[in-house]
Amino acid sequence: MKTTMLIAAAALLLSGACGAAEIKVLSTQATEEAYRELAPQFEQASGHKVSTIFTGTLDVQKRIAAGETYDLIIMAGPAIDDYIKAGKIVPGSRVDLAKSGVGVAVRGGAPKPDIGSTEALKKTLVAAKSIGYSTGPSGVYLTGLFQRLGLAEQVAPKLKQTPTGVFVGTLVASGEAEVGFQQVSELSHFPGVDFVGPLPADVQEMTVFSSGIMKNTKQADAARAWVRYLTGPEAAKAFTKRGLQPG
Repeated sequence: MKTTMLIAAAALLLSGACGAAEIKVLSTQATEEAYRELAPQFEQASGHKVSTIFTGTLDVQKRIAAGETYDLIIMAGPAIDDYIKAGKIVPGSRVDLAKSGVGVAVRGGAPKPDIGSTEALKKTLVAAKSIGYSTGPSGVYLTGLFQRLGLAEQVAPKLKQTPTGVFVGTLVASGEAEVGFQQVSELSHFPGVDFVGPLPADVQEMTVFSSGIMKNTKQADAARAWVRYLTGPEAAKAFTKRGLQPG
């Protein structure tokens, strides 16, 4: 085992000295692949168990509005801030885990369109027969981007939005959407699609995904230990591998 992992394991074991706990987490999906790799490592090192529901942003909001309780919430940073203001999440508990830009993908084997510049992206949008996008932060951003590019009316009949919790890659892989837009981390390794690349820098939007501890949790210490692991060196490697920028 690497020295860094031994150090991390020792720290986690000390943090969990009060006893093993089950940490209930509600999370959006941008960090899911890296998260699933890291959770077993953390569980082995700490003795805690991580039970996580991954779903779309709208469903996270629906679950919290319905009164469901968790120990930790992971979603876009501004949404965590909103829940702090609403009294749902402990003030000062927001921790930024990773950030992702918006990427573009096409069906596996299909010609890759030119998105190397904003003008090229505009031409790709005009030429596309169908465009997939999400209900999450990337979808909200794209709606505004289409307006700013002066293409809102042209692309409107071609837009196909996924239901909350469904990856845009599903539409692209099935051929329902000729081109798809979503967080890089959600598109770049999706089965059945070819990742084209991120949006051009001048129209790119970076979304920060953060954690926050829910009020009235009885597992705050265990949740904080999990967050520390998610901001450690092994997590940074896992995030980077999936197209996310740590922190």
